[in-house]
Amino acid sequence: MNMLSPHELATLMLIRSVPDQIDMTRIELDILLNCELISLEPRTGERQRPMLTPAGAHLLEAAARLTEKGLT
Repeated sequence: MNMLSPHELATLMLIRSVPDQIDMTRIELDILLNCELISLEPRTGERQRPMLTPAGAHLLEAAARLTEKGLT
């Protein structure tokens, strides 16, 4: 996997926090889907909702640990 851009990382963080408020036309979603960091939850009668995959959640947890240690 390539490094995520700041926009992609921010989008991943938004998906964790407010998935129902994500603009589904964001280009970052395609990249995060291709990297298998998010999936799209099918919702009957509604638009799809982005959700973190275990890999996406793990990546954000690792980033938080780096931030706590002052390594970023």
